[in-house]
Amino acid sequence: MPSKVFFTKTIAPEKVVELYHALGIELAGKVAVKVHSGEKGNQNFLKPEFWKPMVEAVRGTIVECNTAYGDAFGGVRDHTESHLKLLEEHGWTKHFVVDLMDAEGPDLVWPVENGKILKENHVGRNIVNYDSMLVLAHFKGHPMGGYGGALKQLAIGCASRAGKALIHSGGVSDDRYETWKHHADSAAFPEAMADAASSIVAHFKNNIAFINVMKNLSVDCDCCVVAEDPCMQDIGMLASLDPVAIDQACIDLVMKSDDPGREHFMERVTSRNGIHTIEAAAELGMGSRGYELFEI
Repeated sequence: MPSKVFFTKTIAPEKVVELYHALGIELAGKVAVKVHSGEKGNQNFLKPEFWKPMVEAVRGTIVECNTAYGDAFGGVRDHTESHLKLLEEHGWTKHFVVDLMDAEGPDLVWPVENGKILKENHVGRNIVNYDSMLVLAHFKGHPMGGYGGALKQLAIGCASRAGKALIHSGGVSDDRYETWKHHADSAAFPEAMADAASSIVAHFKNNIAFINVMKNLSVDCDCCVVAEDPCMQDIGMLASLDPVAIDQACIDLVMKSDDPGREHFMERVTSRNGIHTIEAAAELGMGSRGYELFEI
């Protein structure tokens, strides 16, 4: 059976809540809301005010993890102290309870069943404090993964600093200073991403939902200090219980667009073998690339 994906061309905070309710799910218990909080200097990330009605609707806690790229890339989210300061500067702590899940160690090490590259995934220890997860993704490009959406939020987004290093190195090293010497190739990196994402889905089982917002469509991620400005017009928002289907639907909407920036965006996706993340996730049984799109 194809998965259900709900779509709207209207990009508005209240419409996010409507999309969520269309899924017919009530996330139970304590809800972790995974967002991309934006690197210092980034102009494209979706601000906390945009997500506020949705987070309040599920009485959620904003969750994030530290990054692995460090000072060489100009970011400040690789250390707990500076990351927490930036979360405050960006307004997240003003509006929400925020949990930096790997602020204190040790990390949790979860097995990856039938992983293509990874045998284990390192995640922030606080993830087990939550009963459900709502993944709020800003769909856009990515310098290494080709694109970023629901699967990236599950994989790199939920991984601790050591987990991110392990993914980027294709399972070679969990040392963030070593990982850039062993960066995974264009097949191993997307497969490692899919592996890591699968462990998060396996943990939350049926208590997880996904919303992708196709706004500020840059070829660069919100993790970039200096990101390229958007190259396409905004497309809309999608919701699904299937992370594979929702990311595939976003790629399809870009490819079907007549926007003059489409080729530039898709060049970033294809040159990094980004669609292979979706392929690998489907092969791992996380969802289906086949879907039915319902416009609301």
